[in-house]
Amino acid sequence: MNWSPEQLKLAEKYRSLDEIPAGERRYKCHTCHFVVDENPCPHCGETSLEIMCPLDHCDCHHSIVESIEYCPLCGKAVCPECGSHDVVQISRVTGYLQDVAGWNAGKQQELKDRVRYSVV
Repeated sequence: MNWSPEQLKLAEKYRSLDEIPAGERRYKCHTCHFVVDENPCPHCGETSLEIMCPLDHCDCHHSIVESIEYCPLCGKAVCPECGSHDVVQISRVTGYLQDVAGWNAGKQQELKDRVRYSVV
């Protein structure tokens, strides 16, 4: 992923999503699927909102890509072609494909640290 200079400055400015001042935060509501500027959600009243990474633009049109990258600010998986954070990462484990969202933090870090090779 080629992050823009503005995006990289944001990643350097904030070391985690919790460091973003409340007035500058945007939130994802997983109940009504809106991106909102305040907590609780003004549409449905949900109070458990996810702080949205400022590098996320929520608009990925790629159905399947063969690799994955990670956001320099929040560390979540992103589409390597457009940078959207709304991706489902799957891995083949003992012959089965599965969503890695349910993996514990250690197993997800192990996946991030894997070295991938291309055989030509």
